[in-house]
Amino acid sequence: MSKIGKMPISVPDAVKVNIADRHVTVEGPKGKLEMDLPPLTTAVQDEKQITVTRDGDDKRAKSMHGLCRSLLNNMVIGVDKGYEKRLIINGVGFRAAVQGDKVNMHLGYSHEINHVIPPQITVTVEQNTRISVTGPCKETVGKIASELRSYYPVEPYKGKGVQYSDEQVQRKKGKREQ
Repeated sequence: MSKIGKMPISVPDAVKVNIADRHVTVEGPKGKLEMDLPPLTTAVQDEKQITVTRDGDDKRAKSMHGLCRSLLNNMVIGVDKGYEKRLIINGVGFRAAVQGDKVNMHLGYSHEINHVIPPQITVTVEQNTRISVTGPCKETVGKIASELRSYYPVEPYKGKGVQYSDEQVQRKKGKREQ
């Protein structure tokens, strides 16, 4: 039995879970998420718990067991509390702003970078250099944050670029300092 897969998922009072056939819908104060269960797994909802079981003991069923439980748990936590990723922009003249459903970034290129914000995701910019990406879906929040970072990843010599707030950048010595 999978260590992660056999643990039950507790459902808070503010969250509604609907399991119909192989389709799961989770609704809460932060939004609504839907998912089809992975193959070889089934989910059963008791009063305030969801239990995930697997259909067999082969390798694929065992791997899907823990995956399904983790995905459902992330959905329940996401619609209840939400997820957040923070980014920091370093560099002279580097800045960001939210305009409607787009993030407008000036990162030292000859052009502006406009990134579209998907529905249910909220992007806020503080002090022109601090970006906060929040939403109920852990996967989408991480994806949007990584896409914003990928436009200008932090470089190791001067430390310019977009980095996660908890990221540690190994600084290198320049040619003259060696």
